[in-house]
Amino acid sequence: MRLPRKFSIVDRADFARVREQGKSRAGRYLVLSVLASDELEHFKSGLITTKKVGKAHQRNYLRRVFRAILQKHGESVRDDCYIVTIARWRASEASYTDLEREWLKLAKKLGMLRGQE
Repeated sequence: MRLPRKFSIVDRADFARVREQGKSRAGRYLVLSVLASDELEHFKSGLITTKKVGKAHQRNYLRRVFRAILQKHGESVRDDCYIVTIARWRASEASYTDLEREWLKLAKKLGMLRGQE
């Protein structure tokens, strides 16, 4: 199943607000930022892959991987948060399991999974 469009951050202002006001944790392959918001009825996520990551096909691959991770673990993510995932330049060298493991580790540290409120 595909992640519905309503789960995406589309406004540039929302990306900026999450980066400036939210909590952030950096790992080897990615940076995860979270901002809690009472106005949301479900989480919203955004992905950032810059040209430092690699060519277009590598950036698109990483976006697909991060969306797959969100789909797989979406039920365990709290409903009241904005999530921004930023791929670092090493991410193109990592395997799916490495990226998934690191995303989950950072998500736990940020307290964005259910049962951690």
